Amino acid sequence: MYTESSTLMPEQMILWRRTDFPGHDACGLWVTETGWRLTGTAIFSLEGQPCHLAYEVDCDTTWRTHVARVTGYIGRDGVNLSIVAMPGERWDFNGTDQPHVAGCVDVDLGFTPATNLIAIHRLALGVGDQADAPAAWLRFPELKLERLEQQYHRVTLNTYDYQAPSVGYAAPLEVSEIGFVTRYPGLWELEALR
Repeated sequence: MYTESSTLMPEQMILWRRTDFPGHDACGLWVTETGWRLTGTAIFSLEGQPCHLAYEVDCDTTWRTHVARVTGYIGRDGVNLSIVAMPGERWDFNGTDQPHVAGCVDVDLGFTPATNLIAIHRLALGVGDQADAPAAWLRFPELKLERLEQQYHRVTLNTYDYQAPSVGYAAPLEVSEIGFVTRYPGLWELEALR
């Protein structure tokens, strides 16, 4: 899965620890010839099943998602997913058009905190500003693409009040200087950053 980014130096590397069940996620942000790339691997236990999910998300220079890929396994079930942004803010999921997520600009992979960085950068909010950022959300563990309504309100340089009303989640997210979430209450916490 890791092609171009494997020979370049990352802008930043991060390691998170899950707080709701055992697991970790290591991710890097890379500059590419066409924009940005997130690459990472989440390894955790879900209801007694070992999970290993490698992911790669490519964005253009304005942080609009072009493609996301996820491979690995959940228990004994293999995972090989492709989410592709199409013209007109439409999305293709493993070769099938997904009209219910049309109009979304960002992709959000539900098993990692990495993809919040995409919306944070694309919105480029000043302190005190807020914006809606609906995302094409890969719901986990169902692995279905759904529309996730999200709101970001930047309250300090490194804190956003975040809301995802349809899943009943609201919390202050703390972020690194580069935009990685370092504290995702109830789900993820920073373990290492470089």
